[in-house]
Amino acid sequence: MSWSDIANAMFGGIGEYGAILGLVANSVWAGAVLGLVGGLIGVFVVQRDMAFAVHGISELSFAGAAAALLFGFDVVTGSILGSLIAAVMIGLLGSRARERNSIIGVLMPFGLGLGILFLSLYNGRSANRFSLLTGQIVSVQNAQLGWLVGICAVVLIALLLIWRPLRFDSLDPQSAAARGVPTRTVSLVFMVLLGLVVAVAVHIIGALLVLALLVTPAAAASRVATGPLLLPVLAAVFGVVSAVGGILLAVAGTLPVSPYITTISFVIYLVCRAVGARRDRVARSLA
Repeated sequence: MSWSDIANAMFGGIGEYGAILGLVANSVWAGAVLGLVGGLIGVFVVQRDMAFAVHGISELSFAGAAAALLFGFDVVTGSILGSLIAAVMIGLLGSRARERNSIIGVLMPFGLGLGILFLSLYNGRSANRFSLLTGQIVSVQNAQLGWLVGICAVVLIALLLIWRPLRFDSLDPQSAAARGVPTRTVSLVFMVLLGLVVAVAVHIIGALLVLALLVTPAAAASRVATGPLLLPVLAAVFGVVSAVGGILLAVAGTLPVSPYITTISFVIYLVCRAVGARRDRVARSLA
C-alpha cells in the first residue's frame, strides 16, 4: 500500500464531507451521549479500580448480543441481559477486590467463548458478527438512538442520585461503612448502572473498544483534575471529544471509526499524563 492509498483512505471523502456528515447525524449524537455518560461513570470505575470489571461485563454483553443474533431476538436486549447478569454477579460475589478480580477472570473467557460459539453457529451476514466486536456507530438508526438516549438518561439520573454516597464509598469504603452508608447496596446499584452503560456501548462501539470511552477519559482527567468537581467535568469532556472527534475524522475517508476514537482517547491520556507529571515536578521543586 502506497502513501497515496493511505491518504485516500483517510481523506478520500473530503469532497463530499457535508453530505456524508448529514447521513451520520445520529452517530454524532450517539457518540456525544456515550462520551458524556461514559466519562462520568468512568470516574467511579477508575476510583474503584474496576477497569477489569468493564472488560468482564463487555464479554458477557457480547455473549448476550451474539445469542440474540443467533436466535433472532433483539440484539440490544440480549446485550443488556448479558451485561446485567455479569454486573449483578460481580456486585454480589465480588465484595473484595481479590474476589472481584477472580470472578471477572472466570467470567471473561466464559463470555468470550459463548459469544464465539454463538457467532460460529450464526449463518447471517458476516457484517453483523463483526459489528458486535467493533460496533456500528456509523449506522445508528433512530430506534437505536432512542434506546441509547433513554438508557443513558436513566443511568445519568440514577448516578446523580447516588453520587455522594458512591463517591464516599469509592474513596474510603471503611469510613463510609462506619458512617452508615449502605455500601453493599450502593456498590450493587453502581454495578447495574455500569452494566447498562456497557451494554449500549458494546452495541455502538463494540466489545473490544468499551474501555476507550469508559476508562481512558476518566483516567486522563484524574491526572490533571485538581478538585472533585473538575474531575467529572473533564472526564465527560474528554469522552465527548474522543467519540465525536473520532466520528468527524472518520467520515472524511473510508477507515473505520474505532481507530480514531481509541487514538484520540489515548492521545488525550498521554497529554494529561505529561501535564500531570510536569505539575508534580514543579510542586516538588517548590516544596
